[in-house]
Amino acid sequence: MKKFLIVVDMQKDFVDGALGSAEAAAIVPSAVDKIKSFDGEIIVSFDTHEKNYLDTREGKYLPVEHCIKGTDGWKLDENIEKALEGKNYTALEKPTFGSVELPGILSEKSGGEDFTVELIGLCTDICVVSNAMLVKAAFPEADISVDAKCCAGVTPVSHEAALNTMKSCQINIEGV
Repeated sequence: MKKFLIVVDMQKDFVDGALGSAEAAAIVPSAVDKIKSFDGEIIVSFDTHEKNYLDTREGKYLPVEHCIKGTDGWKLDENIEKALEGKNYTALEKPTFGSVELPGILSEKSGGEDFTVELIGLCTDICVVSNAMLVKAAFPEADISVDAKCCAGVTPVSHEAALNTMKSCQINIEGV
């Protein structure tokens, strides 16, 4: 059985940059340990915006420039980047919360074998839940989990709400 780890948006702007938080910074060591010890295929998503971000629909609702492609804030947190050194992983740029490409990548990489998916990253209540739900919708019989100790939300309350939503949708919540 194949195993996939999806590392969602562990970028500087979400850890300690434009949209960073103490909660986001606090999960980095756990995420590093998870990445280092994971025995399977890794997919790393990058929230990716262009210079016109503030003119986009998302930019109008969240008027904070972040993860502009090519900027320091778009890059992975340095600890996450170091944890990925020597690991073979697939980078996935996504212009919005969830990647509609992710199910196709999982399908292709699984080669028809059964597989498990574990998600970690930022933010639990936006991008993690969006990607978890896309994967669940595409693969309703797959074992899908989220490691709560390797995730942080915009706020602790919204983090918990997203975990409860995913649990209600039969996504396993680990690390609580």
